[in-house]
Amino acid sequence: MSAILQERPQPADPALSTVFSRPAFEPAARFEPLYRRLADVIPGQEDRDAAVDFLRAAVAQTATLVDDLPEDPADLTSWMETNMQRVHAQYQAYLQLRKQGAPRRYFSNRAHAMYFLRQVSPTKLVDGSWLYGLCAHADNPRLSDLVVTYLEELGSGDADKNHVTLYRGLLSRYGLDPVDGLPDGLYEQGLIQLALGWNAQDFLPEIVGFNLGYEQLPLHLLITAYELNELGIDPYYFTLHVTVDNADTGHARRACQAALDAAPRIDDGGDYWRRVRAGAKLGNLGTGTVDVIQGFDIDSEVVRIFAHKSPAGNGAHSDFCKVNGRSVNDWLSSPQNVPEFLDALERAGWIQKNQPAENSRFWRLLQGERAEMFGVFSPYELQVIHDWIRGSASVDGASFEATAAHEAPRARPISFRVAERLRMAQRAQPAPSAEALDADLSIFRERYPVLDGAARRDLLLQAMSPALHWTPTGLEATRIFAGRPV
Repeated sequence: MSAILQERPQPADPALSTVFSRPAFEPAARFEPLYRRLADVIPGQEDRDAAVDFLRAAVAQTATLVDDLPEDPADLTSWMETNMQRVHAQYQAYLQLRKQGAPRRYFSNRAHAMYFLRQVSPTKLVDGSWLYGLCAHADNPRLSDLVVTYLEELGSGDADKNHVTLYRGLLSRYGLDPVDGLPDGLYEQGLIQLALGWNAQDFLPEIVGFNLGYEQLPLHLLITAYELNELGIDPYYFTLHVTVDNADTGHARRACQAALDAAPRIDDGGDYWRRVRAGAKLGNLGTGTVDVIQGFDIDSEVVRIFAHKSPAGNGAHSDFCKVNGRSVNDWLSSPQNVPEFLDALERAGWIQKNQPAENSRFWRLLQGERAEMFGVFSPYELQVIHDWIRGSASVDGASFEATAAHEAPRARPISFRVAERLRMAQRAQPAPSAEALDADLSIFRERYPVLDGAARRDLLLQAMSPALHWTPTGLEATRIFAGRPV
């Protein structure tokens, strides 16, 4: 799914500022703690009540926002088609500019793209969650389009189509996990989606509206997929959303039909449609996709990475090597020293900015034969440091692995799709996969056959929750729920 409402310009999020521009005393996180309690476990009533309070406050915020939904719900299909045509025209204009030699619009280098994938993960890792609560009402034909959409978000039980499973794989593949230390503001949009999913009984019109706005095709989705592929990064998670959200048979059209199906036939004075519009505007809250992309500053990100490492590095070095008269342990004794430390490394010649990374003595400590600091930094962190050292040359999108393997630089990186075809052609036949080892799976398989109808449905619904649907247990439960072979 996507979010057309997220495409509109939004004010800069102060949470995106670097750690060194924040006040000495930071307020307690507003969004992440409740997000975790709704995303990682089956929440109790207290947490669901907290989610209701949060949602009510969020809906109140939408009163000052605008949307472009039609005044008459009967015009939804034409509204959707107009949006699709506008986005397609904008995308074709973008492609034409690229053919004429324009640079990438979103990602300045590979590190920038990986930064984006990491920053938006709190929302992507709860993909589709706003529809979860409707599974308990799957027998209601007026909600069938919404339930089918949720099942498709879950890949109908196939791991290679489950959106959260795919994104988790993307984070793992490129060394972007564990995802920690993100600004609290990045959890707001995901929390909205989780809170809706756990409180469908009270917020059905808002869920319908949120789904209506979020499932429309946005321009940023098309450009993101194009530029990730160009940089050699797997774009499948994003291209899947382009296809599944199509305006003919996909989620975009189904969302319009669902809004009409769920509408009351008895006159309610327009309350349903007002609440639908408020729900659509919920997609405007939080940090938008374009804001995340524009918030990337490689100097600040390098400082953040070193500051994050400083507690682990302080005390782990000998006093043999000094930089500008100070030991490395002394430099790392406080995260506040990091900007000065990096400057000292550059002045001492350890870091040769705007040159190939391998020219820097510091980089050779991280990568290469007998690299003394091998494994200290994650693949993502290495890519950021690599591109920071190379400076403007990093626009070529080269990966740090290519540098470590001494591959000749390319005029442009090989696209992901081309690289994947080459890899598949050379790959040996994979060995059969082993039986999934999952703590919940044995419990589920033991209990499900002996439960009665209502208890069976409750167990299925638990397994299809945001906390579990992407696991082997959740995938099996989804297949059962969808009437597919296990």
